[in-house]
Amino acid sequence: MKMEAAIFYDSYLPEALRRALDYAGDDGFVASLPALLRARAVAPFDNIIWNTWFSPNSEESLITTPQGNRVVVTVHGGGIFGSPERFEKLFRADTSRFSEVSFTGLFAAKITEREAHDVLRGHLPDGSDIPVFSFNEFNRGIADLPRHYAVVMDFEIAKNCRSGYEKFDDLKDDPLMIVRAGGVEMAAAYLDKARSRHNTQRMGSWHPFNSILDLEQPQTRVPTLAGNPGGTGTEEDDGGIHGYDAEFGMGGDSSIHNTSMINVARYIAVAPRDVATSVRHLSFNA
Repeated sequence: MKMEAAIFYDSYLPEALRRALDYAGDDGFVASLPALLRARAVAPFDNIIWNTWFSPNSEESLITTPQGNRVVVTVHGGGIFGSPERFEKLFRADTSRFSEVSFTGLFAAKITEREAHDVLRGHLPDGSDIPVFSFNEFNRGIADLPRHYAVVMDFEIAKNCRSGYEKFDDLKDDPLMIVRAGGVEMAAAYLDKARSRHNTQRMGSWHPFNSILDLEQPQTRVPTLAGNPGGTGTEEDDGGIHGYDAEFGMGGDSSIHNTSMINVARYIAVAPRDVATSVRHLSFNA
C-alpha cells in the first residue's frame, strides 16, 4: 500500500469536494491548508503543487462565544463546510438579508448560532469531535498534532494580523500565518521555500477581519492557496488585482481573493492505494 494524491477540479465546488472525499475514503483525507503548504515545502518548483491554485479543506469562522467574546475559529481537515451538502445549502439559500445561511455582503457564508457554538467546542456536523486549541498553546507547539483540529484566536489578534503583500520575515511571526500553516516551524519552512522560488521579498497574506461589516453575524470563509506557472506576480506588481491563476499568496479578504467560497474548486485528496494492482507504477519501457 502507498499513499497517493490526486487533484479534483470542477467548476461546481460541491462536485469537486464530493469526488475528493470519495477518493479519500475512510483511510485518506482531503488536504487542508497546512497539508498543502507541507507538500509545497518539500516539492520542486516545477511540480504542479506550486504552479496552480488550490482549495484547502480548511475554514475560518468569526464567532461570538456564549460569554460574549469575539473569536476566529480555524478548522483544518473539514469543519462546518467539510461536506458538499453544506456548500450546496449556501449556494441555494434565499438571497434575502434575513436568510440565516446565505452569503454575507462580502461573500462569506452565514452560519447559524448552533453551527458556531458547535464548532467552537470541536463538535462537527457529522457528529464527530476534534481537539480545539487556544492560539497561545498552539503557538507554543502541540506535540503529535493531529491532522484534524481547530484553533481559537481572539478576534482583535486576528483583526490586527498582516493583510497584504508582506515581508517573509514579518509573516513568520504573524499569528494568522502560524495558524494557517500548522505551527511556527511549518510557517517558517514554507515561507523560506516560497521566498527562494524567485528570491522575492514579499508574499500575499490576506484576511477580512479588519473589514467585516456586521461583526454580530457568525460567518465562515474558506481561504485560497494561490499559485501560477513560474511564480510571477508574487509581489504586488499589477495593483493587486489578480485572476485565479495569479500568485496573490493565501487567504481571502474579498470576493477577489476568497474565490473558493464561490463556485469553482481544486482539491487534493490523499488515500492509500495498492501499488500491486495499479498500472500507475509499472514500467512500459522495453
